[in-house]
Amino acid sequence: MRLYQNQPSGTVARLKEARRNPTEAESKLLRALRKTFPEHKWRFQAPMGPFRVDFMCFAQRLVIEVDGATHTQTEDYDAARTRFIENEGFRVLRFWNNDVMGNAEGVIATIAVELGR
Repeated sequence: MRLYQNQPSGTVARLKEARRNPTEAESKLLRALRKTFPEHKWRFQAPMGPFRVDFMCFAQRLVIEVDGATHTQTEDYDAARTRFIENEGFRVLRFWNNDVMGNAEGVIATIAVELGR
């Protein structure tokens, strides 16, 4: 799958902006992923079809999403997005911002299980 192929106009610029201004939870998780799992390449704010994913380990076919408090209003969108990602052969893990901020060790442990560690 080519990640940047056939992206709507402005997508790459929005991805770059999201990478430059991550949430506190995204920054914390990215540091933890790179420190705990250095053998894996983690893509941050990567395109996937018409969607953007927070974290992706392409080799392990794993997508990780970190959702904020305002995210509860988009359940239909998230369901469609998750279906698309799973149809591309990826597993999806979702965590709330407060899980990452308050229980980073638990989040990393869950990810480790998914990675088979």
